[in-house]
Amino acid sequence: MTRTHLLAALAASTLLTPLPLLAQDAYDLGEIVLSGGLSEIAADRYGRASTVLTRAEIEERGIATVQDALRAMPGLSVTSSGSSLTAVRIRGAEAAHTLILIDGIEAAAGDGNYALSGLETANIERIEVLRGPQSVFYGSDASAGVINIITRKGSEGRTLRSTLEIGVGQGWSASAFAANRSARGGVSLSLAYAEDEGFDTSGDGGEKDGINRGTAILSGDHMIGDALKLGFTLRRSREDYEYDSNSWTPTGPDDYVVDDKKPYSNRWETTAGLFGEYATPGSALAQRLSLETTRNAQSYDGGSPTNTRTDAAKYRLSFALDGRDVAQTDHLLNTLLEWERDDSSSNPEYERETSSLALEYRGRLFEGFDLQAGLRHDDNTRFDDITTWTLGLSWQLENGMRLHASGGKGVVNPSYFDLYAESYGYVGNPDLTPEINTGWDLGVELPVLSGRGTVDLTYFRENLADEITEVSLPGGGISFINQSGESTREGVEVSGQVQATDALGLRLGYTWLNAENPDGSVEVRSPEHELTLGATLAAFDGRGTVTADLRHVAGNYGKTSWGDQGVEELPAFTTVDVAARYALNDRLTLTGRVTNLFDKDAVEVWGYANRGRAVYVGLSSEF
Repeated sequence: MTRTHLLAALAASTLLTPLPLLAQDAYDLGEIVLSGGLSEIAADRYGRASTVLTRAEIEERGIATVQDALRAMPGLSVTSSGSSLTAVRIRGAEAAHTLILIDGIEAAAGDGNYALSGLETANIERIEVLRGPQSVFYGSDASAGVINIITRKGSEGRTLRSTLEIGVGQGWSASAFAANRSARGGVSLSLAYAEDEGFDTSGDGGEKDGINRGTAILSGDHMIGDALKLGFTLRRSREDYEYDSNSWTPTGPDDYVVDDKKPYSNRWETTAGLFGEYATPGSALAQRLSLETTRNAQSYDGGSPTNTRTDAAKYRLSFALDGRDVAQTDHLLNTLLEWERDDSSSNPEYERETSSLALEYRGRLFEGFDLQAGLRHDDNTRFDDITTWTLGLSWQLENGMRLHASGGKGVVNPSYFDLYAESYGYVGNPDLTPEINTGWDLGVELPVLSGRGTVDLTYFRENLADEITEVSLPGGGISFINQSGESTREGVEVSGQVQATDALGLRLGYTWLNAENPDGSVEVRSPEHELTLGATLAAFDGRGTVTADLRHVAGNYGKTSWGDQGVEELPAFTTVDVAARYALNDRLTLTGRVTNLFDKDAVEVWGYANRGRAVYVGLSSEF
């Protein structure tokens, strides 16, 4: 499908329906997963493995950054090369196989990965993590899963909120949030700034490598009449950080990262979106049109920045097949037409466009049994056309048990660097083809302690074909190839939460993972075992809480840049974080937290040190 054909289809779709553009599904689904399909879906009808972390949980547990929030989720491996670069891997896939969204808009522009680093949780409403191939809904880069970070918009009325936190020798952070909403819409402004003094990434006791980050988000929406809703979002962020250099002749992990006062980098991030939604009450049709752009830039040591950009236009038509209100139907058909273009100033002569058509069916086949199925066809100007698929099943039994299963096919396009690199000893390979991931999972959600909690157990298996890897060139240098054969990943994910007593809540997360390359070697940065245990205790006569979170990681492997330059297992580690909140009155809350309470070494990448014990105290207010 060419860009001209797509735009024509957009126009035709509009003309064929006697409705103006466009509308939000203005109905209550109960607990929903916003990112679970072409439109939001009720959580108890969703067949895929997912985890949702709410603002209340983030604040209660004293989680300051998104990367720390993700570390407690099953199926995810979060590894940091120092404080300025954090990668997320889902089910043993590469970081490039996980799509990160902020308010539904791609966080990384062009073809790059998004570095979470200091991304703050201030004013985040919820974080949704969807595991397994999601390319039907989100295209390339969503082959292993999706992370959608949803920012706060405010509730009806006027909201004013501020926070201030000071770390003992760690820096400080502050945030402010203001919103004014009525039944017909509203506007919100979110501001956050953090000055993190950091730590010595080399672990040699040298200078700290710090991060400063500021973010502003402006968003709004308004109902025009009873059916048309218009809205926008604009996010701007800047991050300045320091980092240490790498030795070209290391003899081991202790001298691979070299304490260096000079290197620094600047990052600028911009995401923006406009949308219109139309749904006449009682109608079997609903429509949505959105225009989105992501523009990022990064420079090193004051040099010229590399600019990356992604632009997208999306049109969704939802139709109730049984003729009922689209908000209440048990048989929904979603159709998506999408156009996307990305480019990078690192390769100005190249850009890519993709035109896509996606279909999704959701049906309640009988009481408690729901099916979700989808197909997507991508017409890419750089690569061969590809069709991806997804299937999800959810069966809610009368005894409270819920069975869920899913399968799908995802795709990841090679990066500009993989294709065209001509620097730092790398030579691109323009003949690379996309990586293809096919996976399935099967799980059961069980009520425990007479409904006081739930435990979810999921088994998954995924096969990645044409995985891209580095190879050494005969005359020196490094290039890239598609590996022959398949990389296999299988494992078990366990999550649970229970209200043990009226005052004590407990939570559990565990992942067992076996991830191998086609030759049988282990995938790096994909730990075999990750365990998280947590507890929240209502305290201070109901005026506050105390929480503790334990994380244990074992069986993690990493590449070495010394000796035979192979792969070696990193030491297992266990860390504990604690936090407390106390309501001084109805408006003011005192907070405190300690990360890495026992000051343990928790190295996730060979050669890079981790932050030791850190203590923070803060104050938050809300009116």
